[in-house]
Amino acid sequence: MTDAQDRKPKPGDMVVLTEVPKGLLNGLPIEDHKAISEIVGKPSLLTKYDSYGRAELKFADSEGVIHFIYVNPTVIGPIE
Repeated sequence: MTDAQDRKPKPGDMVVLTEVPKGLLNGLPIEDHKAISEIVGKPSLLTKYDSYGRAELKFADSEGVIHFIYVNPTVIGPIE
């Protein structure tokens, strides 16, 4: 196992979304655009990795609505 694999966040870890991936917001309602944009740099829960290797993040928006998004693990990082 490499150092990079050792540092890969695990399901249950809190992580930060470092950027909004290109295309993630396409076709989503404006409320979702706002909610996703607001979590960049803030803690989100990594719930699992799907069969494609994407990370599922769970977060609540400013109104308390729970959201789940799938992103490439390259756009998540540890909480610093």
